[in-house]
Amino acid sequence: MMRVRFAPSPTGYLHIGSARTFIFNWLFARKHHGTMILRIDDTDVDRNTDASLQSIYDGLNWLGLGWDEHYRQSERLDLHKRLAYAIFEKDLAYRDFTPAHASPDDPVEAGADTPKQSWQFNPGMRELSREESDRRAAAGEPFVLRYRVPRGVGRTIRFADGVYGPQAKEADDIEDFALLRSSGLPTYHMASCADDADLGITNIIRGQDHLSNTFKHVLIFEALGSGPAPEFAHLPLLIAPDGAKLSKRKHGPVVSVTTYRDAGFLPHAYINFLCLLGWSPKNDREQMTRQELIDAFTLSGVNRSNAVITFTDADPIDPKALWLNSQTLRTVTTAELAPLVRQTLAAAGLAAQEPPERLEQTIEILRSRFATLLDFAGRGRCCFADDYPVAPEAEEKLNVPQARELLRELGARLEADPDFTEASVEKQLRGLATERGVKAGVLINGSRAALTGQTAGPSAFAVYIAVGRERAIQRLKKV
Repeated sequence: MMRVRFAPSPTGYLHIGSARTFIFNWLFARKHHGTMILRIDDTDVDRNTDASLQSIYDGLNWLGLGWDEHYRQSERLDLHKRLAYAIFEKDLAYRDFTPAHASPDDPVEAGADTPKQSWQFNPGMRELSREESDRRAAAGEPFVLRYRVPRGVGRTIRFADGVYGPQAKEADDIEDFALLRSSGLPTYHMASCADDADLGITNIIRGQDHLSNTFKHVLIFEALGSGPAPEFAHLPLLIAPDGAKLSKRKHGPVVSVTTYRDAGFLPHAYINFLCLLGWSPKNDREQMTRQELIDAFTLSGVNRSNAVITFTDADPIDPKALWLNSQTLRTVTTAELAPLVRQTLAAAGLAAQEPPERLEQTIEILRSRFATLLDFAGRGRCCFADDYPVAPEAEEKLNVPQARELLRELGARLEADPDFTEASVEKQLRGLATERGVKAGVLINGSRAALTGQTAGPSAFAVYIAVGRERAIQRLKKV
């Protein structure tokens, strides 16, 4: 069975690129009837925060896709250390007792005569006898455990990437990377590979920025000897309009999943949008259901070029995402939409119409005009509250000669009419206009302005139903 994992680090909110990586893993797992694993890579104790961890859970829970198994790396440290020392016992790693002030971060003090970027290993440490290494370790001297990368033997590290194709790098160009820090804690490389091996991960799908790490990971998987290494696939990066990599530090809320959630996006519309960033179903489809995404998803459909997120300093929302959300608002079932609208209204301090069928009727009338859930509490406020803004152009419609007088009379006629449907409202309105010798438009435009404070919206008579009988009559009588 195929097993994939999403392994975020709780060092900030859920990044839009991370969310896409999660979605692609999820689609891959579901398409192949495999297992989706969420693994929190929280071994970086100096940078991890509870707030960041909660943000990751909040973002993933909002997407609503779920996972099959859940782990935290911080609860698996014994495994990481045990496997690191198993590599050491095979003489595929060595202790490096180089003092911290003379680490590879300072190549001159570490004995390297080349720039920092070219540091490969500390010769004296790599060649230290096992007896001497054991003696110094037993004496309590701190050390870093490093992988002994094969050198001078013409070894080429190779793997096939599911997106970028065959990859190769000479082992002589890879530094002796750390497996355990001097604190005894595992590095990212060691912890990640140890968990992947232990959890039986078959496919690693992650961002392109990890592509260069994979050569090291291939070596670790070989050293662990736990079976074939996972298959790798690296996803193109998401970039800003200026071509810069999307950064939490530089671009702020633009790159946070919760920015879209808080802007009133539907989870599936956002998933649909993220899928189209760097992946194509090959048939020009844009709006797809969840099952259609599962059926269509393949790694061969992932592009190698980076995908651009469009935004400005004034507006962090990508226009394509907004369009997809508006289309989803129109096509999702009213029953699915109603709970989300209720939540949005409650967050704005507004009460949903009752009974539930009444709310669904209003949603059906309004949604073709809206782009996000927030529009129900904003532009649609007049249907759920009596305090709503009146646009200047709406006031102009009310100030047309005879408009207010006629609207008050229309309100009285509607109050006396036991029916309240689009057809009955239209009959009363047009009848009154004919009797008074005015164009029906005076009443149509005036009533829309009186009922909603706006000059555009749903059809002229559907707006009465959306506002509701009691509110509509009272607003006309008090205009």
